[in-house]
Amino acid sequence: MLLLLSVLVLLTQPLGYLEAEMKTYSRRTVADACTLVMCSSVENGLPGRDGRDGREGPRGEKGDPGLPGAVGQAGMPGPAGAIGPKGDNGSAGEPGPKGDTGPSGPPGLPGVPGPAGTEGVQGRQGNVGPQGKPGPKGEAGPKGEVGAPGMQGSAGTRGPTGPKGERGAPGERGAPGNAGAAGPAGAVGAQGAPGARGPPGLKGDRGVPGDRGAKGESGLPEVTALRQQVEALQGQLRHLQATFSQYKKVELFPNGRSVGKKIFKTVGLEKPFEHAQQVCVQAGGQLASPRSEAENAALQQLVTDQNKAAFLSMTDTKTEGKFTYPTGEPLVYSNWAPGEPNNDGGAENCVEIFTNGKWNDRACAEQRLVICEF
Repeated sequence: MLLLLSVLVLLTQPLGYLEAEMKTYSRRTVADACTLVMCSSVENGLPGRDGRDGREGPRGEKGDPGLPGAVGQAGMPGPAGAIGPKGDNGSAGEPGPKGDTGPSGPPGLPGVPGPAGTEGVQGRQGNVGPQGKPGPKGEAGPKGEVGAPGMQGSAGTRGPTGPKGERGAPGERGAPGNAGAAGPAGAVGAQGAPGARGPPGLKGDRGVPGDRGAKGESGLPEVTALRQQVEALQGQLRHLQATFSQYKKVELFPNGRSVGKKIFKTVGLEKPFEHAQQVCVQAGGQLASPRSEAENAALQQLVTDQNKAAFLSMTDTKTEGKFTYPTGEPLVYSNWAPGEPNNDGGAENCVEIFTNGKWNDRACAEQRLVICEF
């Protein structure tokens, strides 16, 4: 019964499926055939003939594909394939975090010096450096020629009358005066014979002074004019002597500048203000006192040549902030640097001139170049 049902099931299958089953059935071993023929019970009927004697039936149609089987285990990985062509560059990613600074590399070779830069603006003048050692004394220069005598000045005004002089010694005795008039005539006697000349008689008494004669012309105007000329000449001589003495002293100063009637001279010494004043007074001058732009420019040339700041004669020791000349006159010219005078530290009562010609108030105890004015 079971075999019949099996045959019926096979008949109901498509032709392709039967064909495939038949092939499978024909390949079974004899043991399989035994199982089908010999081992079947008698109730199922007698065993059929061996199918090997029959002709192969027509091939059935291809059956529908069966359901997919279960996924098998993964096989062994195959050999690596050839490297494919390089792909296109991907888009740039966002920058990663900054890494730690690496160790410094060895210093590179020095570069080629660059071109010189443009000259910068001039800075403020620095403080004056310490005084250098005095240089060796120079040789005496040749004696200058004597200058031409100056023109005679005009006669000065008449001076006041001097005090009365002492009485002079008595003069010599004057000549005898003329004989007086004859007395009245007496009675005329007979003229006797002339007698011998007698001895000279005694000196008679002094006669009565006669009337005062008319006043003669005085010689005083000529004497006074002559005296005035002599005094004028003596004054000119004293002036020439003083001028010559002054120029002789000025020549002791080797470096100088002349402006108008002024001469500025320096020997390169640096001294405090009071000592600088003494040097100039002893030489017949005074510390430099510029009263115009031209005089200030001449002083600027001297301090530039020496490369040292110099004292000027003006101070404000009498009234703070009010600078005056040594005579007490107020300034008629000034060339203060910006922001000066500022009395820095409360003790800047003197004036110095820089190499740029500007003025600055400075403590008088500082040492600065001595420039005298003649």
